[in-house]
Amino acid sequence: MTRRRLIGSAGAAGAAGLVLGAAGGATGYAATRSDEPTALTSVGSAQVMFHGKHQPGITTPLQACGHLVAFDLVPGAGRKEAAALMRRWSATAGRLMAGEPAGGGAADGPDHDTGIALDAGPSSLTVTFGFGRTFFERTGLTDRRPPGLDPLPPFSSDRLDAARSNGDLWVQIGADDALVAFHALRAVQKEAAPAARVRWQMNGFNRSPGATAEPMTARNLMGQVDGTNNPRPAESDFDRRIFVPDAPGASGAREGADAKYDWLAGGSYAVVRRIRMLLDDWEKLPERRQDQVIGRRKKDGAPLSGGAETTAMDLDKAGSDGKLLIPDNAHARISAPEKNSGAAMLRRPFSYHDGISADGTPDAGLLFICWQADPQRGFVPVQRKLDRGDALSPFIRHEASGLFAVPGGAADGEYVGQRLLES
Repeated sequence: MTRRRLIGSAGAAGAAGLVLGAAGGATGYAATRSDEPTALTSVGSAQVMFHGKHQPGITTPLQACGHLVAFDLVPGAGRKEAAALMRRWSATAGRLMAGEPAGGGAADGPDHDTGIALDAGPSSLTVTFGFGRTFFERTGLTDRRPPGLDPLPPFSSDRLDAARSNGDLWVQIGADDALVAFHALRAVQKEAAPAARVRWQMNGFNRSPGATAEPMTARNLMGQVDGTNNPRPAESDFDRRIFVPDAPGASGAREGADAKYDWLAGGSYAVVRRIRMLLDDWEKLPERRQDQVIGRRKKDGAPLSGGAETTAMDLDKAGSDGKLLIPDNAHARISAPEKNSGAAMLRRPFSYHDGISADGTPDAGLLFICWQADPQRGFVPVQRKLDRGDALSPFIRHEASGLFAVPGGAADGEYVGQRLLES
């Protein structure tokens, strides 16, 4: 029996819209568990479409499991090999996201499916592809490299490991089932040969669908509600902030678009940072002090100026002692769009835990991923301000970094990056 048949009458619940934190669409997930086998639930049957204007994994609701992996093209591999690789990767991603075997069901041969995710549905699997700055040098396409890929400036909190940073190609994998996510990771790694080899790989997680009574914004490993102030697709300027505009002459094109970057239309830029949280130091702070560092209440994410989680912050409101309720150096204040000329980015992270370090502290934190139409106007100005006086800085350390141009989605019959590699 194939994975597609197992889905059967359960249907495919599309992952529409953006629900931050605990993944949306978990209605009907069993509140209790038994030892008896159960039918494929809504979590397993949910399917995200591979083909479309934008790649999946950007506005898709947060998934429970994730893998980030960067590749470098091998010596001698160039544009031709890169195009063949992207064709293979896109075909594999399309099959896996539909709940089909990675190798198309072949009974033998090198692309035979491993069976890791046998019996599982698509589980909201997404596979997203991006190109690093060096990709354009290796493929002879430097004239098509967009200015948004200019290197990020250094920041004082950086302790970057070059071996775990950047890369020619980047792949983001997310799913609501760990085996489905790992299955996709193995398929991508296997398909990379002989054109590319792994540069670095990181694993992350979020809260599982159905773990809370109702969908909620995610919490990070510091226990903080994380993602409240994210842009939302329903907002009128969401596309302008998050996605690269169409080329000149195209419907909806914006002034200033350059035709030589038309391959990026409908795409975005991903900034990827491995941020270690110094949890032993953080957890020594009383909760009231933690609230002041963030500018929001830990228990419900509400701003210290009052209200509920989604209440707008009143950055000018003072207490009876005349002091600002949201301190000058609070993380939420410094990163607020109104304090950064409207600069905004869509944060879509995973938490990570890689064991205990030699000094006995947890190697844990955030795989920070943010999306924007222009990182020089999104991530960079906000991070510069945080770098100058964020109260959270003593409790975190940036250990790896990457910047990737993520092409628009592939139309049916096309592969991701085809407009660049076959131009």
